[in-house]
Amino acid sequence: MHEEVVPVLRVADAARAVQWYERLGFRKEWEHQFEPDFPWFLSVARGDVRLYLSEHTGDAPPNGLVHLYVSDIDDVSAEFGVPVDEEGLAGRECDLKDPDGNRLRVATRRS
Repeated sequence: MHEEVVPVLRVADAARAVQWYERLGFRKEWEHQFEPDFPWFLSVARGDVRLYLSEHTGDAPPNGLVHLYVSDIDDVSAEFGVPVDEEGLAGRECDLKDPDGNRLRVATRRS
């Protein structure tokens, strides 16, 4: 059985959030809305990594932090115009904030 954890991040505008996460290599898997004009809840994935993005105020606190390990840290750094910290605690890493203030520590593990 494959086990996984899927963090939920609070977003104010799901469509805007999806566009931002696409820059990081994620793609929207699915979206759910109970009724028109209700908040959106959706899933984005990058390979086997999955995040839920929720407009529901009770689903997650604001300004969460997620560690994301990737093989292409230099591409991420270039896309977002942020430097790579060569001596980060998680390896070679850079820090990002999505449009809603959620923090992502994106890293490539040391060999």
